[in-house]
Formats: sequence, C-alpha cells, structure tokens
Amino acid sequence: MKRVKNIIIAFGIALGAVSCVPKLAYQETKPELPETFKYTATADTASVANLEWKQFFSDPILQNLIEKGIKNNYDLQIALKQVASSQEKLKQAKYLQYPDVGFGVSAQISKPSKNSMNGQSLNLFLGQSHVEDYNAAFNLSWEADIWGKIKNQQEVSKMQYLQTYEATKAIQTQVVAAIAQGYYNLLMLDKQLQIAKSNLDLSSNTLSLTEKLWQSGDTTSLGVQQATAQKQSTELLITQLEQNIAIQENALSILVGENPNKVNRTIEMSDTSLPQDISAGLPAAMVSRRPDVRQQELVLLESNSMVGIAQANMYPSLKITAAGGVNSFKIDNWFSIPASLFGSVLGGLTQPIFQKRQLKTDLNVAKIQREKNVLAFRQSVLNAVGEVSDALVSNESLKVQEQKANEQVTTLKNGIKSAELLYKGGMANYLEVITAQGNSLQAELNLASVKRQRLSSIVDLYRALGGGWK
Repeated sequence: MKRVKNIIIAFGIALGAVSCVPKLAYQETKPELPETFKYTATADTASVANLEWKQFFSDPILQNLIEKGIKNNYDLQIALKQVASSQEKLKQAKYLQYPDVGFGVSAQISKPSKNSMNGQSLNLFLGQSHVEDYNAAFNLSWEADIWGKIKNQQEVSKMQYLQTYEATKAIQTQVVAAIAQGYYNLLMLDKQLQIAKSNLDLSSNTLSLTEKLWQSGDTTSLGVQQATAQKQSTELLITQLEQNIAIQENALSILVGENPNKVNRTIEMSDTSLPQDISAGLPAAMVSRRPDVRQQELVLLESNSMVGIAQANMYPSLKITAAGGVNSFKIDNWFSIPASLFGSVLGGLTQPIFQKRQLKTDLNVAKIQREKNVLAFRQSVLNAVGEVSDALVSNESLKVQEQKANEQVTTLKNGIKSAELLYKGGMANYLEVITAQGNSLQAELNLASVKRQRLSSIVDLYRALGGGWK
C-alpha cells in the first residue's frame, strides 16, 4: 500500500511540473464584412434566402424536377456516401478516450540443444529436454488525456464530418440552381422557337407577295432571291433552336438522374413566377447560411485542433498498461485457480527530448496550415459577398434592359406593319421589308434572352445568399 502511495505521489509531482507549460490560445477569426451589400438601398434583415426552395420556386413542374434531382442526382448521392463514411469515423472517435483492451491465448514449446547451457540446465534441474509455456490473458493500455490531444483528435473527426455535411448542402444548392437555370433556359429556347416560327410565316408571306410582284413585272428576280434567302435563314434558325432544345432536355434529364428524355412543360417564360420583392438581407447572415463558407470555416477549426495535437505531442504523455490472466508451464494445470493467476500494472511518464526536431517542425507546419486556412476562409467570405453583389447589380440592370428590349420589340413590330403596307403600295422596296423583319426577329430573340438572364440573376442571388439553408 505504501508503494502504491509513493507511485501516486511521484506521478502527481511530475504532472504538476509539466502542467506549467502554457497552451496555445486560439483567437476566433472574424471575417471583415460590409454593413450592407453593394447596390442595396437600406440594411434590411429580410432576405429571399429565408425561403426554402419549395417556397422560392413556385412552378410545380420545376419543383418536381428539383425533387428528382435531390433524390437521384449522382453527385449528391456520392456526397451523401461521404457523409455516411465520416459519420462512422466520428462514432469511432468517441471511443478514443477509453482504454484499448485485448485478449490473447498463446502456447509455446521450446526444445533447446542438449549441448547448450539451457539444454544442460533443463536436464539437470527439471529432468526434461523441453519447456512448455501456456498463457491466456487480458491486456489493457490507456493514455491519460492530459494536454487535450485525444479531445483534439475527436474534434478533428467532428470537423471533418461537419465538412462533408456542409459539402453535401453546397452540392445540393448547386444542383437546385443548375436545374432551375436549365429549366429557364429551356423556356427561353421554347419562346425563341415560337418567335422564329412566327417570323417564318411573315417571311413566307413576304416571299409570296414578292413572287407575285415579280410575275407582274413590278420587281426584279433579285427581290425574290432576297426574300427566299430571308426565309431560308429563319428555317435554319428553327433547326438550330430545335437542336439546342433537345440538348438542354438531355442535360436536365441527367441532372435529375434520369436517362436523356423529353422534359414536359406547360408554361411559357412570361408565366414563370419568382419572388418579385428581392431583398438580400445582411452580409453577416449570408456567411452563416452559405454551406461553402461554413465548410471553409470548419476546415479552419480542424486545423486549429491539429495545432493542439502537434503541441500536445511535445509534452509528456502518461500511459498505463496492465495485463492479467492465467499462465502455466504445464497444460494440465494451466487453469488451476488461483495458482495460475497472474497480473501486472505499469505506469509510465514519457517526455520527448530529442527527435531530430521533428515535433517542433510538425507544430510549426500545423501553425502555418492554420494561417493558410484563415486566409482561405476570409477569401471565401469575400468571394461570397462579391457573388451576391454581382447578382444584385445584374438583377437591377436586367430590369432596365428588359424594359428597353420590350420597347424595342414594340417599335420594330410596328415597323414591320408599316413596311408591308408601304411595300404593297409600291412606296417601299423589298429590302426595307426584309430588314424590318430581320430586325424584329433579332429584337424578340434578344428580349427572350434578357428575360432568361434576369431569371438566372434571381436564381444566382438565391444561391449566393445560401440557397435557403439556415
């Protein structure tokens, strides 16, 4: 009992001596954020990012596509498997603080040379030529978490798990945005195809009228050729748009995890509804919502724990090992209790002294890695603020562009009517009619493109603000 007491006192003195070594203090990294986003009039805490994607995208067809994508998209499924893998490692990390316990059974028979010292001794004292040894024992090994090394190892596993979780959220946000962008692009192509077919009817009418005028001698064959070329150009455009529609349908099908197929849709771009009151909220709220920014912050927290592990490796470690079981030199009394019972306990305090500077190098490298991750975190925040600002300015600018494009389309459509009337009355030539039709076609195609860009800017803003995550 006195020996045990002396051992405890010795360990207590040693631990008290090394506990004076200071630990590294961690200062939380706070990113530099503006009070409000650029291109916003006031600091409004409301944000479209508060809406879940089902509330943000009210189109039932698009909702159905997004649901399929979340369920079937292969990139998302791979990310979920990574989450499951990290979760298993996290469960295992919870047991790091417990001792390692093992059980082993061994049997050994050794027959030394008769001419050796061991052989002569066995024959002389035991009257036999071989030695038997049978052992069955439990072994225990445990390291005291004095400097928080095990706790930091658990923290690393936790941060790695949370990173995979945030990465999955980021992928889902990207998948939702990509499906919405592809869907709106498909609606734009549908609208452009409708415009091209309408313009084809106009070109056909112009060609028919020009042919009649040529037959009556009121125009030349050149006018017929120009009108024919105009019609052929529109037919070529229709073929290209139909090709692009098929390719976009294939891309959307793959995004939702299905084989390339047609995508059913019953609405036009003008009927698509998205929230009209676009508010970005505050930058600080955006940082806590963005999965990719949150993931980078978790990488930083992981690197801080790695610094703690590297530092703890430089300090003394207290390890306790124990063994107990039954042991015998003869198999017939191997389990003779209590004669065959044995037990041992060993406690050791080990302080690294000279390891070719490896431990200090590991600590310095861990510190540098943490500094790199601080910079990467700040860069991710800066990029996120920039993406929101870009989406805001694009949305505001595209509102104006859409208004101007609408006005241009109205003007040019009226121009077509005027040109046709003048052409029939002989007061305008065929070139003026063809030019008016070509300009009107291009303006309508451009209007559809601007509308699609505006829808895309709203989706980009929603994604940049966090995509509905809280």
